[in-house]
Amino acid sequence: MRKTIFNDFMKPGNSREIEKLFNSISSKYDFLNDIFSFGLHRFWKRKLLHILNPALGEKWIDLCCGTGDMTILLAKYMKSSANIIGIDSASQALVVARERSREDYSLIEWINGDVLETNFESNQFDGILMAYGLRNLSSSYEGLREAFRILKPGGRAGILDFRSFEGVSMQGLFQKSYLSFYVVPIASFFGLGKEYSYIKKSLVNFPSGSKQINMALSAGFRKAEYQTLAMGQMGILLLES
Repeated sequence: MRKTIFNDFMKPGNSREIEKLFNSISSKYDFLNDIFSFGLHRFWKRKLLHILNPALGEKWIDLCCGTGDMTILLAKYMKSSANIIGIDSASQALVVARERSREDYSLIEWINGDVLETNFESNQFDGILMAYGLRNLSSSYEGLREAFRILKPGGRAGILDFRSFEGVSMQGLFQKSYLSFYVVPIASFFGLGKEYSYIKKSLVNFPSGSKQINMALSAGFRKAEYQTLAMGQMGILLLES
């Protein structure tokens, strides 16, 4: 079955295949993230939380929450797991998330669902997080539209992901080399080379920071700003509704 799923691997934006991909890597996802980023992904996520400054009593949602790493960091930051929701289409990733949060962060609500059609009423949340999820959606724009819809007026959102480079640049060449000659070989050692080769493909049509800003404003956000991290390899899209 795995060969069937990942033959002709993988078409970015195919939500069914991406769901299967993240289900297949869920047990090793956090471990490999630490290896690939040298543990720095946790610093980048905390940086995002520091900028957004979620406050106790606010209602927040982590879109494309995966195994719940960002969601649990949010609960730690707020010193409470109440009024926090994590949503993802990959059911096996949520199994990991629920187990991680079972003792100390049991009030987090985990939802197996589509972030493009969350079925929440409009104007529900004070804040939204998304870490490494926007480029995996079938439509980045529709993802931003749904995020805007469920945010309260004046709500804020932060989206962390790889930076997408236009044209030829040293940073872009470094990114491709890093993915091809570091990430994929290590993932291959754990039998997940094909799965992690998807990252480079997912960046081909992923909008640049300036395009993300334009999309967000078009989706209805009042303010949009893009910051870079990790010597320009990562980006944070900061939004206000």
